[in-house]
Amino acid sequence: MKRIKNYKNITNILLIGGLFVVLMAIRFYENYFYDPLLSYFKSDYLHQSMPKLLTGKLLFHLFLRYAINTLLSLLIIWIAFRKKSFIKFSFYFYTIAFFLLIITFWLVLQTHFENSYLFGFYVRRFLIQPIFVLLLLPAFYYQLKSKPKDNYSKLQ
Repeated sequence: MKRIKNYKNITNILLIGGLFVVLMAIRFYENYFYDPLLSYFKSDYLHQSMPKLLTGKLLFHLFLRYAINTLLSLLIIWIAFRKKSFIKFSFYFYTIAFFLLIITFWLVLQTHFENSYLFGFYVRRFLIQPIFVLLLLPAFYYQLKSKPKDNYSKLQ
C-alpha cells in the first residue's frame, strides 16, 4: 500500500511539474497573443510614445491568457491538494482578481499611461503571468499544516 502511495506522489509531482512547464511555454510563446505593450515595455518606453492599441482586442487577449493561466493553476492546486474548498476559493479569487485588474488596466489605458507607467506595467503583469498560483500554493499548504487533525474533514 505504501508503494502505491509513493507512485501517486511521484505522479502528482510530475504532473504539477509538467503543468508548470506548460505555464512557462505560454510565457515563451507570448508573442502569439496580441500585446503591443510587450515590445513597448522591452524598449525605452519612457522616451517613446504609446503604440497604437486595439483596446478591445488587447483586453480579449489578456482575458484569454489569464483564463489559460487560471485553468492550469486550478489544475495544479487540485493535483496538489484535492480539496474542493481550495478550488472553489481559488476560482472566486481568480474571478474577482480578474475583474479588478482588467478594470484597473482599462482605466490606465484610457489615460495612456500618463504618470503611471509602472502601475500599468504591473497591473498588466498580474494579468499575463501566473503569479497567483505561486501565492496560493504555499498559503493552502500552510493552512493544511496549521489546522489540527480533527478539522481536516471540514476542509473537504
